[in-house]
Amino acid sequence: MIIDFRFGNKRFYDDKRFKHGFRKSGDFTLLESELLSLYGETMRALDAGEMMPEGNQEQRFLLVCSQQLEPETKLERIWMKYKTLAHSRRRFHTLHSRCKSVTDNFENEDETFVVEDD
Repeated sequence: MIIDFRFGNKRFYDDKRFKHGFRKSGDFTLLESELLSLYGETMRALDAGEMMPEGNQEQRFLLVCSQQLEPETKLERIWMKYKTLAHSRRRFHTLHSRCKSVTDNFENEDETFVVEDD
Protein backbone atom coordinates (compact mmCIF):
# COMPACT_ATOMS: atom_id res chain seq x y z
CA MET A 1 0.00 0.00 0.00
CA ILE A 2 1.75 3.16 -1.21
CA ILE A 3 0.38 6.33 0.35
CA ASP A 4 0.96 9.53 -1.61
CA PHE A 5 -0.51 11.71 1.11
CA ARG A 6 1.13 14.29 3.39
CA PHE A 7 1.57 13.59 7.08
CA GLY A 8 -0.10 16.05 9.40
CA ASN A 9 2.03 18.66 11.14
CA LYS A 10 0.90 17.14 14.43
CA ARG A 11 -0.98 14.05 15.53
CA PHE A 12 -4.73 14.29 15.05
CA TYR A 13 -6.98 14.03 18.12
CA ASP A 14 -10.67 14.69 18.63
CA ASP A 15 -11.12 15.20 22.34
CA LYS A 16 -14.73 16.33 21.99
CA ARG A 17 -16.10 13.21 20.31
CA PHE A 18 -13.46 10.61 21.20
CA LYS A 19 -12.42 11.59 24.71
CA HIS A 20 -10.29 8.51 25.33
CA GLY A 21 -8.70 8.46 21.88
CA PHE A 22 -9.45 6.59 18.70
CA ARG A 23 -7.88 3.35 19.90
CA LYS A 24 -9.98 3.08 23.04
CA SER A 25 -13.23 4.17 21.42
CA GLY A 26 -13.97 0.70 20.08
CA ASP A 27 -14.99 2.18 16.74
CA PHE A 28 -11.62 1.93 14.97
CA THR A 29 -9.12 -0.89 14.56
CA LEU A 30 -5.54 -0.33 15.71
CA LEU A 31 -4.40 0.31 12.12
CA GLU A 32 -7.28 2.72 11.47
CA SER A 33 -6.61 4.67 14.65
CA GLU A 34 -2.90 4.95 13.83
CA LEU A 35 -3.56 6.12 10.26
CA LEU A 36 -6.17 8.59 11.49
CA SER A 37 -3.72 9.98 14.05
CA LEU A 38 -0.93 10.34 11.47
CA TYR A 39 -2.89 11.68 8.49
CA GLY A 40 -6.00 13.08 10.19
CA GLU A 41 -4.76 16.64 10.51
CA THR A 42 -4.05 16.79 6.77
CA MET A 43 -7.40 15.17 5.95
CA ARG A 44 -9.23 17.62 8.24
CA ALA A 45 -7.49 20.63 6.67
CA LEU A 46 -8.19 19.39 3.13
CA ASP A 47 -11.83 18.68 3.94
CA ALA A 48 -12.25 22.12 5.56
CA GLY A 49 -10.59 23.90 2.63
CA GLU A 50 -7.69 25.15 4.76
CA MET A 51 -5.10 23.33 2.65
CA MET A 52 -4.71 22.86 -1.09
CA PRO A 53 -4.23 19.33 -2.48
CA GLU A 54 -0.77 18.48 -3.81
CA GLY A 55 -1.01 14.98 -5.24
CA ASN A 56 -3.46 12.74 -7.06
CA GLN A 57 -4.57 11.01 -3.85
CA GLU A 58 -5.27 14.32 -2.16
CA GLN A 59 -7.26 15.56 -5.17
CA ARG A 60 -9.26 12.33 -5.20
CA PHE A 61 -9.75 12.66 -1.43
CA LEU A 62 -11.48 16.01 -1.95
CA LEU A 63 -13.84 14.43 -4.49
CA VAL A 64 -14.66 11.68 -1.99
CA CYS A 65 -15.30 14.26 0.75
CA SER A 66 -17.71 16.12 -1.53
CA GLN A 67 -19.40 12.75 -2.25
CA GLN A 68 -18.65 12.86 -5.96
CA LEU A 69 -16.73 9.56 -5.72
CA GLU A 70 -17.01 6.51 -3.52
CA PRO A 71 -14.14 5.94 -1.03
CA GLU A 72 -11.68 3.31 -2.26
CA THR A 73 -8.40 3.80 -0.40
CA LYS A 74 -7.89 3.00 3.24
CA LEU A 75 -7.48 6.69 4.15
CA GLU A 76 -10.67 7.67 2.33
CA ARG A 77 -12.69 4.94 4.05
CA ILE A 78 -11.25 5.84 7.48
CA TRP A 79 -12.04 9.54 7.05
CA MET A 80 -15.60 8.86 5.92
CA LYS A 81 -16.04 6.49 8.86
CA TYR A 82 -14.68 9.16 11.21
CA LYS A 83 -17.01 11.82 9.80
CA THR A 84 -20.01 9.52 10.14
CA LEU A 85 -19.19 8.66 13.75
CA ALA A 86 -18.19 12.19 14.74
CA HIS A 87 -21.32 13.85 13.39
CA SER A 88 -23.90 11.33 14.55
CA ARG A 89 -25.29 10.78 18.02
CA ARG A 90 -23.70 7.97 19.93
CA ARG A 91 -26.12 5.39 21.18
CA PHE A 92 -25.84 4.26 24.75
CA HIS A 93 -27.07 0.82 25.69
CA THR A 94 -27.75 -0.21 29.25
CA LEU A 95 -28.82 -3.38 30.96
CA HIS A 96 -31.25 -1.55 33.23
CA SER A 97 -34.82 -0.87 32.26
CA ARG A 98 -36.78 2.30 32.83
CA CYS A 99 -39.66 0.65 34.67
CA LYS A 100 -39.58 0.12 38.40
CA SER A 101 -38.59 -3.30 39.53
CA VAL A 102 -41.11 -5.62 41.14
CA THR A 103 -39.26 -5.53 44.46
CA ASP A 104 -39.99 -1.80 44.81
CA ASN A 105 -43.69 -2.59 45.20
CA PHE A 106 -43.06 -4.81 48.22
CA GLU A 107 -40.96 -2.35 50.18
CA ASN A 108 -43.99 -0.51 51.56
CA GLU A 109 -45.98 -3.60 52.48
CA ASP A 110 -45.88 -5.30 55.89
CA GLU A 111 -43.17 -7.94 55.89
CA THR A 112 -44.92 -10.25 58.38
CA PHE A 113 -46.41 -13.43 57.02
CA VAL A 114 -49.32 -15.41 58.38
CA VAL A 115 -48.89 -19.17 58.38
CA GLU A 116 -52.03 -21.26 58.78
CA ASP A 117 -51.87 -24.59 60.58
CA ASP A 118 -54.15 -27.35 59.29
